[in-house]
Amino acid sequence: NNKQKFRNIKNYKTLKNYLNKVNPEIIFHLAAQSLVKKSYKNPRDTFETNCIGTMNILDISMNLKKLKSLIIITSDKCYKNMERKSGYSENDELGGADPYSASKAAAENIFNSYLNLANFKPVSFGLASARAGNVIGGGDWSEDRIIPDFIKSLQKKKPFIIRSQNAVRPWQHIFDLLNGYLILGKKLYANPKKYSGSWNFGPNNKKDLKVLEIIKYLKTKMNVKKKFIIKKDKKLKETLFLKLISQKSNKYLGWKTKLNTFQALDLTAKWFNSYLKKENIIDFSRKQVNEFYND
Repeated sequence: NNKQKFRNIKNYKTLKNYLNKVNPEIIFHLAAQSLVKKSYKNPRDTFETNCIGTMNILDISMNLKKLKSLIIITSDKCYKNMERKSGYSENDELGGADPYSASKAAAENIFNSYLNLANFKPVSFGLASARAGNVIGGGDWSEDRIIPDFIKSLQKKKPFIIRSQNAVRPWQHIFDLLNGYLILGKKLYANPKKYSGSWNFGPNNKKDLKVLEIIKYLKTKMNVKKKFIIKKDKKLKETLFLKLISQKSNKYLGWKTKLNTFQALDLTAKWFNSYLKKENIIDFSRKQVNEFYND
C-alpha cells in the first residue's frame, strides 16, 4: 500500500488506533518540530511535538505484537554545548539552552527511560535512538536552513543573509544518513539486544567546513553570482562548533559516509540546478539514489 496516511503524534488515541491497525514490524520515528528559530517563537509546540510525541510512539510500541525495530531519530543538538572541537560521543552529557535542543535532550531521556523498562517488562523488539544533524541534499525546502535559504534567495532574486558565517556543523548528505538508519534498522531486527541503545551518525570529514565556505563552494558549483549579507542575529544563540564522534557506528554497524562534504555539495548543487531548469525532478532524484547505491 503506497498511500500516505497522516496522524498527529501528539494525539495518543488516534496514533494508537492507527499503529494497532497497521501492526508494523519496523518504525522510524522522524516526526518533529525541527527548527531552532521556530522553537523560540513557539516553545510549547516544540516540547509537545518532540517530547510528548516521542513518548507516545514509545508507549504505544511497547504493546505492538509484530514490532522488531524502533528507531527514534533525535538530533546532534541533544548534547550539552561545550564548544568541544573534538566532538561528542554517545556517553556525553545531554542538554540544551534553546527550546529545540532542550526538547531533543529531553526526548533522549524519555527514550532511555523506556529502554530501561525492558528490565522490568519483556520487550521483544530492538529500541535505538539516532543522533545526527545538518543534513544537506536536494529537495530540502525547510525554513532557516543554509542551503534552502540560499536557493530561495536565487528564486526570489533577493540578497542572501548569512546569520553565522563561522559556524561549523557535521555536514553530510541525506543519502549517507538514511543509509545509516536503514543499516541500524536491519541490525536491530536481527539482533535487538545487541544493537539497542544510542548511535551517532556523523561524517568522517578530514576538514570541517564553515557556513561561509559552504556557500562559496555552492555558488561555484551552481555557477551563480550572488551577493550575500553577513548579519548576525544577536537574539539567537546557537552552537558555534558542533561535531559528532561516530566510532561506535563505524565499528559495530559497519557504517561510514560514502561522500565527503564536497561530494555531498556536488550532488546537492546538481539537484537544485536540475530543479531550477524545470527538468523532471522525480526521475533525476531516482537517478541520484541509484547512483549512490550502485557506486
